[in-house]
Formats: sequence, C-alpha cells, structure tokens
Amino acid sequence: MMDKVILAGFGGQGVMFLGKVLAYAGMGSDLELCWIPSYGPEMRGGTANCSVILSDEEINSPVIDLADAAIVLNKPAYDKFSTRVRPGGVLVVNSSLAKLDKVREDITVIEIPATEMANELGNNSIANMVCLGALMPSLRLVDMSRIEKAMTKLAGKKPELMQVNIAAINKGIEYTK
Repeated sequence: MMDKVILAGFGGQGVMFLGKVLAYAGMGSDLELCWIPSYGPEMRGGTANCSVILSDEEINSPVIDLADAAIVLNKPAYDKFSTRVRPGGVLVVNSSLAKLDKVREDITVIEIPATEMANELGNNSIANMVCLGALMPSLRLVDMSRIEKAMTKLAGKKPELMQVNIAAINKGIEYTK
C-alpha cells in the first residue's frame, strides 16, 4: 500500500513543514518514505512544493507522476498541480486563497476555507494544518496518533505550537465530516 502526496503553495505557508510532518509520521511508523522539497527562486512569497511518498513496501521511484492526493494552498499551486492528481484521488484546496472556476470531476475536491479557519484559532499561519486535517480521512498509512507523535518531535522547544497545530488538524477533520 502506498500514499503519494503533493503539497504546494507560496513560500512561507508551511508547505515544507507539512511535508516534514507526513515524513516524520511515516518514519515513526516504520514505513518506507520519500520526501522531496522544491523551492522557487524567491525566499518568501515564491512557490514551494514537496512530494511525500509513504509506503509499507519498497519505493521504486521517488518521482510522483500522478499523486493519490494533493494539498494546494493557493491558486497558482492549484493551476500547476491539480492535473497531477490521479483519477479517483483527492485534492484539498485552500478556498480562502484559491477561487476555483473549473473543478475536475474525476477526483474528489475538498474546498476548505483554511485561512479563515486558522484565523478563528488565532493564528493564520496554521492554514496548512487545517488542510492536512481535511486530507487525513483519505490517507491510508497515517493516522492522527502518528501525526501527533511526529508533531511532538518537530515541536522541539515550542510545545505550545504543537497544541495549536493539533487543534487546526482537528478543525480540518471536523470540516470534512
């Protein structure tokens, strides 16, 4: 079994952190994994994306031609990566920053106002975690307990950030129910 996920947005939206959370969740579960970041030429505000492959068997290629799922945090990311989700896959879109004029009908598209939801939690920088929550029910190899363990490792000396991130993930999960 394998989960191939693409994550994309502007630099500074936490795309790489989101990828690390999934990668650490996979490592903590003794899964095979591949995490490949890709940065645009600008530091903040430029494009950023990463791919994460989680598998319970050997990964033969780190390249994702067609992903099982994707999270896109803005319209340019949607324009670039929505075509890279396989038919039957799942695409989570931050509808706060991506107004969709045309939606693919061969995939499940979850439009979630992640930035507004993050603002309700008091921190607009956790929209990425709200989107992760919306994707969680579609992932086969990672569950909330594994995500929490990964967040504990990544939070390091800032455990207060873990709590707000977990709250954001839970808000995203609730939205999809």
